Amino acid sequence: MVVLCYMIRMYIASVPNRNSPPAILLRESFRDQGKVKTRTLANLTSWAPTRIEALRQVLRGDFDQLPPGEPILGPIFGLLFVLKQIADQLGLTAAIGHSRLGKLALFLILARVAHQGSRLSASRWAQDHAVSEVVGLASFDEDDLYAALDDLCARQEKIERALYHQYQRRSGKQPPRLFLYDVTSSYLEGERNELGAFGYNRDGKKGKLQIVIGLLTDAAGEPLAVRVFEGNRSDPTTVAEQIKIVKEQFQVEELVFVGDRGMVKSKGKQALEQAKLRYITALTDPQIRGLLKRGILQLELFSEQLCEVEDHSVRYVLRKNETEAARERHRLEDKLAKLEEKIAARNEETKKKQRCQPEAGKRKLEAWAAQHKLQGLLTVKLEGRMLILERQKEAMATSLELAGCYVVTTDVLPQSMSTQEVHDSYVSLQKVERDFRAMKTGLLEVRPLFVRKESRTRGHVFCCMLALKLSREMERRLREQFGTTDSNPHAITLRDALTSLGSLCLLHYKVDEKTTVTKLPQPRANQRKILTALGVTLPATV
Repeated sequence: MVVLCYMIRMYIASVPNRNSPPAILLRESFRDQGKVKTRTLANLTSWAPTRIEALRQVLRGDFDQLPPGEPILGPIFGLLFVLKQIADQLGLTAAIGHSRLGKLALFLILARVAHQGSRLSASRWAQDHAVSEVVGLASFDEDDLYAALDDLCARQEKIERALYHQYQRRSGKQPPRLFLYDVTSSYLEGERNELGAFGYNRDGKKGKLQIVIGLLTDAAGEPLAVRVFEGNRSDPTTVAEQIKIVKEQFQVEELVFVGDRGMVKSKGKQALEQAKLRYITALTDPQIRGLLKRGILQLELFSEQLCEVEDHSVRYVLRKNETEAARERHRLEDKLAKLEEKIAARNEETKKKQRCQPEAGKRKLEAWAAQHKLQGLLTVKLEGRMLILERQKEAMATSLELAGCYVVTTDVLPQSMSTQEVHDSYVSLQKVERDFRAMKTGLLEVRPLFVRKESRTRGHVFCCMLALKLSREMERRLREQFGTTDSNPHAITLRDALTSLGSLCLLHYKVDEKTTVTKLPQPRANQRKILTALGVTLPATV
């Protein structure tokens, strides 16, 4: 008895056809008594390429696990997954921990990058995202997120220290010698925040309580630590706290502390000297005029080229920015022109209206001049019923003699740091200012603060700093792949990437009443480019 064994497999073959397009054939291969044979079932050459590719996928079994029926749109998966993967690569996840509170804190950081708002808003936002699949959190509410803020505050120093050491290992660098530090303020909407107080408000929001935030970074602007102070704390009094972080928390013995003008004053310098640390800062305008009066500095030394003067082991690096000087002169002339227009308009009104009081107009214009810092540079006089503007030329010349001039000062020894290095180190403070802009008004938005307790205020700001580290890394990867937006108008920004990934959802297929199959669709071409740039690969299964 002869046994015939058939093992059949269908496939699509492309057969060359000399000078004509290749023939597309549906074939099957089978084994007959140990021999492999092939036969053609149909000629598909006339089919559209998309239809042929669909049949090829069916024959390959790409849809074998796909249940029949219409899919149900599931939660957004791509956005949180990508953020979580980068957080893992940066060591954020490991530093925060894998407890429930740690997972809640991680969710707050990821949500801060992708979504701004209160804890209640974040808990609602989570309902549309695959939090369970990505972070491993089944359910939570705003009270759980408030508890996570308390936990972040309690473990802040430990987390900062762990991230600092991970950053050192990942970058392969020696401990930084240069630390940048700057402070800002953030106003509060409510009146019951435990750290809220009235102080020097940088946001121009008069009558609002505020908090003071100090950010410490390395020379490249990488955030290392953040601290929150009462709203009435002055800048110099926050320096000692940063020295403690660097000396005790990061175990750095030799460093140069770079702070903005007015911050490293007498108290700050004393604290640095006691800790045997060096500083780089800039002088305020009154400090520069004091040195000019004492003869230590001369106006002739200010130019586009750097000039250095040393006095009693303190180095002064002088420079004049001609572009900024021209800008300041233009601003002054613009203010004076506006004041002259107001005076002319007031005089015209006085001519037409006999009951118009010139003295009241004079007081009003003097108040405007004081508001725009023109006091001492001009005089508003009253001749009869007419107002006359009289410029004080000598005072104006004196006020403009330092236009565009600045002085960077340091006690770093010349053999340790050159004049150019001292100057560039202070200029690098712009990186901290950029970080502050990102935290306050950019993608992350520290404010408005929807918390009252001290621990939750500190935890919220710390959460924003960790989100800043994550967003900076994503921006760096996108920039390396697509270039900067100035040189490439078609570059993909971080906001573009977040928006695109926010449309990558899970699909649920219902097999029966008890069984549901979850699938992740293939990303679009633009999403694939973003994933490649960020170095993230989507999982095969969810």
